[in-house]
Amino acid sequence: QGCDPFAQTQRSKLQHRRARINQQINKEMRMRAGAENLFRATSNHKVKETVALELSYVNSNLQLLKEELEELNSSVDVYQNDSESISVPMIPLGLKETKELDLLAPLKDFISDHYREEGILFEKEIKEFMELRQAMRTPSRNEAGIELLMEYYNQLYFFDSRFFPPTKSLGVFFHWYDSLTGVPSHQRALAFEKGSVLFNIGALHTQIGARQDRAALPGLNQAIDAFQKAAGAFNYLKENFSNAPSLDMSAASLNMLVRLMVAQVQECVFEKMTFLRAQHDFLTRLQLAQEAARVEDVYSLVHQTMTQAHVKDYVPFSWTTMVHVKSEHFKALSHYFAAIALCDCPAASDAELPEHEKAFIQFHVTMPEGPSLRVLLQDPEERRKLGKAHLKKAIMKHEEAMRIHGLCKILRKMDILQEVLSFAHKCSLSKYSEIDHEEDFFETGDAPDIHPKTHQKPEIKSPNFSQVKVTDLFHRLGPLSVFSAKNKWYPARRVHLMRGENGFGFTLRGDSPVLIAGVIPGGCAAEAGLKEGDYIISVNGKDCKWSKHAEVVQLLKSTGEEGVEITVITL
Repeated sequence: QGCDPFAQTQRSKLQHRRARINQQINKEMRMRAGAENLFRATSNHKVKETVALELSYVNSNLQLLKEELEELNSSVDVYQNDSESISVPMIPLGLKETKELDLLAPLKDFISDHYREEGILFEKEIKEFMELRQAMRTPSRNEAGIELLMEYYNQLYFFDSRFFPPTKSLGVFFHWYDSLTGVPSHQRALAFEKGSVLFNIGALHTQIGARQDRAALPGLNQAIDAFQKAAGAFNYLKENFSNAPSLDMSAASLNMLVRLMVAQVQECVFEKMTFLRAQHDFLTRLQLAQEAARVEDVYSLVHQTMTQAHVKDYVPFSWTTMVHVKSEHFKALSHYFAAIALCDCPAASDAELPEHEKAFIQFHVTMPEGPSLRVLLQDPEERRKLGKAHLKKAIMKHEEAMRIHGLCKILRKMDILQEVLSFAHKCSLSKYSEIDHEEDFFETGDAPDIHPKTHQKPEIKSPNFSQVKVTDLFHRLGPLSVFSAKNKWYPARRVHLMRGENGFGFTLRGDSPVLIAGVIPGGCAAEAGLKEGDYIISVNGKDCKWSKHAEVVQLLKSTGEEGVEITVITL
């Protein structure tokens, strides 16, 4: 079962709007194609002018629709959780929309032509498959929704083997809309259907991750798991499906999405560390500073990826801005925690000194100027000076994050992000004024950057398709080893056999279906025209495609003097 498509939840309203915009984009693009063809074909100057005017109108419509879809893709707040606590919003993806598909006639025809069975007898199975596809269009935003998509994806393996011969097309088009641009694409290849379902598995994981309450450890762990699985789905798609016709499934786009998910995992890991490392000692604060530097590092990489020439045109501006804001914000936090470690924690005692020295040697990207490490760690005034330099840098980075945030109209509406940024900025400012002495005449130096380091590396978790067991809906057609789209066989032959002195004159081998392994020359089977390599598909009218060796032997043995009628096929 999918979700109720008419339920008026915030998320379903978004998905309905997405579907409506997709359809309008489709209509405008068809009009544009028609107008362009007419423009090329006509030599009449007046007609050319009219068509050019029409084209500019269609293009401006398309631009407006693209902007509306971008705003929709930026509605990250709808996917967040409802708890009172303040968490930085995460970026989820909207699901790809698809058109309904009527498979009844093409599958019945294929079953009649290829399998030589009555197509009408398989209407129940065909309808069941179509219902599963319909349900998969509106998965619920939880584990059951993921399982529904997985079930359909696994069913496509059987569907492919049954109905997609290597040389001939089923004649059905799979239509899917691009998640980021809304542009429709269609292909006859089932790989496009599989890839689009896989994309939606990743997208649904992003929505599950974004809705977790990250103010508590269980929610954080679930968010980490969901974003790791999203990264795994997009990575699997990138490695196994190439030449997709839509931009959202191009290698560049999927690479960007994998990196974005890894960054969101890293951000959750930082939040988790702030929970687990509640102690206020020197080493813990250094660890948090390095965790924050690691988050800044991965978001900088995502920002670079999003601003590449062939990616930036279709990634929503609000995503690029948010990623940029986060990289500045976490850089500021890394300097803030470094300052707190130096200014709020007591100077190292002789016993603690070796451990503190070891941690501090690997802490900065380049060693800070000034006294030796030992003096720095044991002299409160030197610690305050370096702490002040770190705070100065933190405040600059907080201000930069707020400036970039202010450039994006959509992000400006997002109060929660504004709150997080200004709260962090105030913390750094108040700490600075607390440690700033009026008699400070030294020039505050430039603090070196902090070496990124994490205690939990993000994993890219590939989809575990085997967790959802499915049975082939079309198993009545027979075992796939023989009865598949890639195999061809001669029309079934009915043979009447009488038992001779030496039995029926053939030997059998294998199961489902049982194979005639040898035919004794001059025996009953040879005279009836049976050949080595024939498969027995029925005995006395009983279907034996799935029968075991022993079952077929028993059926043959139980025949009387009137003999036995068997049906065989030859590949």
